[in-house]
Amino acid sequence: MDKQGLHKLFDDMQQLHVVVIGDVMLDNYRWGVVERMSPEAPVPIVTVKKRDNRLGGAANVALNCIALGAKVTLASIVGDDNDGLILEQLANDAGIDTTLLIKSHHRPTTTKTRIIVDDKHMMRLDEEICDDLTTAEEHPFIDMVMRYLQIEKPQVVIFEDYNKGVLKENVIDKITTHCKHLGIVTTVDPKKKNFLAYKNVTVFKPNLKEVREGLDMDVATVSKEELDAAHNALRNALKHDVTFITLSEKGVYYHHASSEIIPTHKREIKDVSGAGDTVIATASVIYALTKDATLMAQVSNIAGGLVCERVGVVPIDKQQLLQECERLIATA
Repeated sequence: MDKQGLHKLFDDMQQLHVVVIGDVMLDNYRWGVVERMSPEAPVPIVTVKKRDNRLGGAANVALNCIALGAKVTLASIVGDDNDGLILEQLANDAGIDTTLLIKSHHRPTTTKTRIIVDDKHMMRLDEEICDDLTTAEEHPFIDMVMRYLQIEKPQVVIFEDYNKGVLKENVIDKITTHCKHLGIVTTVDPKKKNFLAYKNVTVFKPNLKEVREGLDMDVATVSKEELDAAHNALRNALKHDVTFITLSEKGVYYHHASSEIIPTHKREIKDVSGAGDTVIATASVIYALTKDATLMAQVSNIAGGLVCERVGVVPIDKQQLLQECERLIATA
C-alpha cells in the first residue's frame, strides 16, 4: 500500500464501530523512589511520589480502538465498588460508550496495582475473583449484548479474554453465533481456559505460549513449518478464517490464503505491558476495513512494538503509527 492509501485507511478508521467484549481491569500505578531498606524486614521502602489509574484488559483494548479513531462500545462486568466507578469514569472520559457495562454484587472490579521505581516494576498487587459469571449475571448479559448487536450492527466485535470469568463458554457461543448471523467480523485474543471455544470466528490471535498450552502442542522453534502445523491444528478445531500469532521479540505470524512470519522492528523496549491489547485492537480495526491479513499483520506488528517503548499500559499513538507505517511498509 502506498502512502496515499495508508492515509485513506487511517482516515477511514473513524467510520468504524467496534464492540469490545471481555474482562476489564483497573490498572493502578504507584510511582516512587527507594532511599532505604525497611527496619522491619529485608525489603525496600518505596516513597510514593505519583499515583495514576488507567484502563486495563478489555478496557485498554477499547482505549486503543478509540486512539485509532473508531467509535467504541465496551461490554463487560465490573464490581459494584469504588474501583468500578473509577473504571467507568475513565472509560467515559476517554469517549468509550459504557452502555453495556454491568455492575455485579458477586465480584469486585479486577484491579492490578503496580509499584514502579526508576521506570522498573518492583511489585504488582492483584485484587480479583476469577469465577465464571453466575447464571443470574450471564443470561441478562448475553441478552443485552445480542440485542445491542442486532440494533447497532457494528463492523467488528473483539473478544478480549483474560480468564476472569466474563467470557464463559455459553457467552462465547451465543454471541459469536449471533455475530456470524449478522455478518459482523469477530476477532479473539484468547487465554487457555476457553482457548478452543471460539468456533467460526474471523481472526484468532493467540501468542505462542497460548498456542503451546491451548493445543498441548510442542512448537519447538519459531519456524514457518512448525507454525503452519499449529495453524492447521487450530483450523481443524475452530474453523476460523485467519490465524494471527504474536511471537514476542520474533515478530508475528499470520495464515490466511498463505502464511508468513513478519519479524519485529528494532525498538528500545521499556515495558511490554498492554502490548497484546494494542495488537488485537489494531489488527481488528485494519482487518475490518480491508480484509487484508498481510496488511493487518504488518501494521499491528508495528503498533505492538511502539507501545513497548513507553512505561506502563498505554494506548497507541495514531499519528506515530501512521508515520512508522509510511517509513517501514509503504510502497513507492
